[in-house]
Amino acid sequence: MFEVAIPAFISYNSCRNRHCPKCQASAARRWLEARQTDLLPVDYYHVVFTLPAPISAIAYYNKAVIYRLLFNAAAETLDTIAADPQHLGARIGATLVLHTWGSALTHHPHVHGIVPGGGLSLDGTRWVACKPGFFLPVRVLSRLFRRRFLEALSQTHHAGQLQFFGEYAALVDTAAFADWLAPLRNCEWVVYAKRPFAGPAAVLAYLSRYTHRVAISNRRLVAFDAHGVTFRWKDYRAKGRTRHKIMTLSTDEFMRRFLMHVLPSSFHRIRHYGLLANAGRKKKLALVRKLLHATPDTSPQHDETSAGTATQPTFVCPDCGAAMIIVDILVRESSIRAPPRHCGAL
Repeated sequence: MFEVAIPAFISYNSCRNRHCPKCQASAARRWLEARQTDLLPVDYYHVVFTLPAPISAIAYYNKAVIYRLLFNAAAETLDTIAADPQHLGARIGATLVLHTWGSALTHHPHVHGIVPGGGLSLDGTRWVACKPGFFLPVRVLSRLFRRRFLEALSQTHHAGQLQFFGEYAALVDTAAFADWLAPLRNCEWVVYAKRPFAGPAAVLAYLSRYTHRVAISNRRLVAFDAHGVTFRWKDYRAKGRTRHKIMTLSTDEFMRRFLMHVLPSSFHRIRHYGLLANAGRKKKLALVRKLLHATPDTSPQHDETSAGTATQPTFVCPDCGAAMIIVDILVRESSIRAPPRHCGAL
């Protein structure tokens, strides 16, 4: 008989901070389980709305305001174009997820939208499907998104809700702000849509990577020494193998870039709109399934044959890479404190 020594790995009490790279796996898994029953048997599309660099610069000082405008403008754009009879002529649903970083931890606010390929007709009597492989025209989405966002930004400035510092301090003046916005009304804003996902299981796999992602994960970290912090990043302007690079930043600069992406307190980075909005979601989805002659899939996803469809385990063995099973959870107890000293005690 052989005895096998199994090493014990301890996972200490989680800080449960939503910006912690180590504490998001469990939260993502619970969120995905709750969202699984919302999936529809239709194609899903991935749409991205990105703010231009000048807006990103002032967003750093006005996170809650600018990010809220980004969510609202993206949702209104999707809803308006989809409802137009010249395009889809239907009421759609969307899940928008905010990301504020680039691969090098730069400030790059954008929202990822996961959208079913179709919607309810305006009279609510039938399901209107998209054309195969095509959701909505990107150029039209980009133009309307630019106009809606700049209109809302101007109104926000007029209401005195924006703050400016340093080189942007002069933008407090209304005329200076209008001149600063003028070039942004003519440049192209980046909005793009990817091809549809390969079924609902692929949507879940994608969401598991994006909904609870933070600015940088532990697996991207390479080294931490006297030279600073070294990590992997992807240069999207390069092609082929040259895309994947290594960057070393001083400790102070690394912390500065990471903390740029800490969201304001109570700010929701995942939001649902239209058919998927929390208000009336169950009722609307039940109507859609009735029209599609479908039933909700409440069974857990076990299909691991497709690449990327398997849910990542919460804990992985650092030696063999296998998934680890939680066998016991140690409840944190109050720390031992010394008895209070009596008055006059030496």
